[in-house]
Amino acid sequence: MNHPVGRGSTTGQGVDAPAAGGLRQVTRPLHPGLRPYMCGRIGYSHQAPPYRVQMVPTGHVVLTVSLAEPFSQVRRLGTPEPGTGPINSLVVGMEDRPALCQHPEGRKEVIRLEFTPLGAYRLFALPMRELTNHVVRLDSVLGPETDALVERLAATPDGDARFDLLDAVLLGRLARGPRPRSTAYGACWPPRPARSPSSASPRRWAGAAATWSAGSPQVGLTPKTAARVLRFRRATEMLAGGTVSLAGLVAACGYYDQAHLSREFLALAGITPGRLPTATRPVEEAVAL
Repeated sequence: MNHPVGRGSTTGQGVDAPAAGGLRQVTRPLHPGLRPYMCGRIGYSHQAPPYRVQMVPTGHVVLTVSLAEPFSQVRRLGTPEPGTGPINSLVVGMEDRPALCQHPEGRKEVIRLEFTPLGAYRLFALPMRELTNHVVRLDSVLGPETDALVERLAATPDGDARFDLLDAVLLGRLARGPRPRSTAYGACWPPRPARSPSSASPRRWAGAAATWSAGSPQVGLTPKTAARVLRFRRATEMLAGGTVSLAGLVAACGYYDQAHLSREFLALAGITPGRLPTATRPVEEAVAL
């Protein structure tokens, strides 16, 4: 974000770094109390031309807080749904299919938070299946406190102070949130699915399958679909690294063969592995990883 980084944070000083094209990013390590429930966070700001992004499943629930004008319209691909229309702060639930996000020209100032399904379940206190493959306004799940929170964040000029404010709100809601009947699946849900090939292996889910199902309020996906999404996430991050062949991808991620790899990419991302870009581009379709 286009703000100086503060001092005195309880979780360490943030990192505020300019990037290419006028993009400014700021982040810092997660608060210890949030680490079991969050996968990462980042704030960014830039003046952007209009562009489109083809969003793909991440294996996480994504919350974005927009501190500027409404910044996107989202349409789920492969469904008859009309899309969101212009939307500001939002939540993207667990997904097993792609979506197209259209950004208008203008200033973007956004804080992006990624949660495990368990973290989102406790934060929002609602069954995760209600968010599966949906993009919803933040106030529809966070409640009437949303506007006041966004206003306070926008009025806070310091990056670390913003994270301190968010930490306090999130820790309070998580402490009051529902506790799952079983946490067995949580032990095998990696904070970052791509850290090891085994983390995306369907075999890793065999033991958890007995404790949760498609009706589980904590997940929103069946064990089989969740394993496909985590394997896909592993594959996309390996591709983004640019050091693996398709044959190597098949072996590392547990696909049967290259045909199976291509079918999964088409089903989950609407694009083949060879066409997967690693960065967004103005007024062109790209994939957000």
